[in-house]
Amino acid sequence: MSHPTTRLDDTIHQRARLGILAVLAESRRADFNYLRGALELTDGNLSRHLKVLEDAGYVRIEKTFEAKRPRTWASATRRGRDAFAAEIGALRALIERLDGTEATAKGKTVVQ
Repeated sequence: MSHPTTRLDDTIHQRARLGILAVLAESRRADFNYLRGALELTDGNLSRHLKVLEDAGYVRIEKTFEAKRPRTWASATRRGRDAFAAEIGALRALIERLDGTEATAKGKTVVQ
């Protein structure tokens, strides 16, 4: 059986991108300014991470105008929601594995 870390998605398993998908899992969509503030990212950094997620098919970007001002919205695609759920599942499996080995590994060598 493979280690749970082999199921982690390299595209998602980066703090900012995981954060973006976590925010989008909590709501239907979020605007750029909200994501930037909530995740404490710069404009350029957030833009780059959104582009990576968009290229992977995990988020959809929508640009609108409100009162003649541009506004950028991000929403998770079905593929993105599924990938995020799989990432959370892999993290849970890793935590469960560590919790189980912690109890049995006290004073013992688990892997040689």
